[in-house]
Amino acid sequence: MFLRKLLPMSVSLATLAVACVAAAQVSTAAETSAASIKAHITFLASDLLEGRDTGTPGYDIAANYVASQFAQLGLKPAGTNGTYFQPVPLVAVRARDEGRYVLKARDGTETPLVFGDDYMVARPFGPAERKVTASMVFVGFGVVAPERKRDDYKGLNVKGKIVVVLAGAPSGFQTEERAYYANGRTKREQAARRGAVGMITLYTPTDEKRRPFAEGKRSWQQWAMNWRMPDGAPHDTAPDTPSLGSLSLQGAEKLFVGAKVPWAKVIEAAEKPQGETPRLELPGSLDVTVRTETKSIESANVAAMIEGSDPALKAEVVVLSAHLDHIGISSPVNGDTINNGALDNAAGIATTLEVARAFKESGKTPRRSVMFLAVTGEEKGLLGAEYFTRNPTVPAASIAANVNLDMPILTYAFTDVIAFGADRSTLGAAVARAAAKSGVGVSPDPLPEEGFFTRSDHFRFVEAGVPSIFLMTGFQGPGEAQFKGFLASCYHKPCDDLALPIDYVAGARFATLNYDIAREIADGDARPVWKKGDFFGGKFARPALVATE
Repeated sequence: MFLRKLLPMSVSLATLAVACVAAAQVSTAAETSAASIKAHITFLASDLLEGRDTGTPGYDIAANYVASQFAQLGLKPAGTNGTYFQPVPLVAVRARDEGRYVLKARDGTETPLVFGDDYMVARPFGPAERKVTASMVFVGFGVVAPERKRDDYKGLNVKGKIVVVLAGAPSGFQTEERAYYANGRTKREQAARRGAVGMITLYTPTDEKRRPFAEGKRSWQQWAMNWRMPDGAPHDTAPDTPSLGSLSLQGAEKLFVGAKVPWAKVIEAAEKPQGETPRLELPGSLDVTVRTETKSIESANVAAMIEGSDPALKAEVVVLSAHLDHIGISSPVNGDTINNGALDNAAGIATTLEVARAFKESGKTPRRSVMFLAVTGEEKGLLGAEYFTRNPTVPAASIAANVNLDMPILTYAFTDVIAFGADRSTLGAAVARAAAKSGVGVSPDPLPEEGFFTRSDHFRFVEAGVPSIFLMTGFQGPGEAQFKGFLASCYHKPCDDLALPIDYVAGARFATLNYDIAREIADGDARPVWKKGDFFGGKFARPALVATE
């Protein structure tokens, strides 16, 4: 009688004991993961590395650190010549001086523009001194979108002229498509097709509110870069239509003096959802002189691989990417010149390394091969990622998906994530399943005006036709305040350093979520494909990678 009463209690105690052991193991695993992430961020964001600028000794130290971590985990080298490195040949250019920008009225009157107040000098590739004097044509946002039956060049002749465009794209566009049309390279390519000799970009009130024009004075002499083609020339999609600079609100107003439509009316129209502004020839001409210096450098992507276990699927590769570079040293802010890049993007690299560790320690080899890719030159225009997609170290057709990590804000216990591009392909379902498993929500793009979808490395995979997503921590709870506070105060500034209140436990949770997403993709039966009718799938992907229904 006594034993019969005791038995259920003993079973309950045993069950409780097992649960306690399991909880302790989970707790210990989370603590270990948090400690690993802290160790990676602490090293990568240390002053020793001087901000990890592309092509500098500090970046090279970071690249060797990541390669050593890959080796320690037992990952297979996936660079060139049996190494973890893929050398990326680069050409760098910066302004030698403030340049000269002069408005010339039809009556011969000259109005010099003021550096830093009216204009910010560009850094075009090409001749050491570039002089352009030409009449100007204002083309609104410069959008050419056949699917919207929109052509901002319609009825205008820009051949031999300077195209003047508004920064950004209409707010009424779908957020990621808006980011594509807002991209400066997209606009310059359209101007080049029509024979323009240069492009000037005008700030809008939205831009000024988001990031004041005057902040450009901190970085105007930093090196801009591009990757070099085999003949040594920079990879420039519009070499004869260079960016000539950007103008502030007051600089733009000077451009419109005497125009048929005043600048105030243009801005009023631009702020409406469709942004259909007047488009017109501007009075007079613009005389621009830009002087630059150029150098050739080399940096490296760092790549490692876990080969898949499935005889058929292992030929497909899931690429997990994050950029290793940051912006290096700049003019001082509160006496500090080193832009350590703790969150941007030491946090993304630390997460990637922790995901690699999770794969290796899971005891289960993924069905598809998984590549871990730390890229260079993201801050210079997504260069390392573009070089990789144009010169992949695996067969190009084998790249099945890309999951990219950039600047997760790990200063709070996030409850949602933003998966840019998830709803464009079947990757969205993998994200949803993994997020549900982790108890994390998936939210839409909260800052469409920032154009994040075209501003990180995954977009170079999109341009190569690869279904891709870009993951960041979300805006629920304290997230919005934390993200916007960081963007306003520390983004691309020295205070993005180890003094930030980084929540390494949140970092461990973010790594777990990313592991679950990668595992879902790597082990899925079907290769990821773009959804039927998707904008980017239709623009860039092979038909075989677009769903038929």
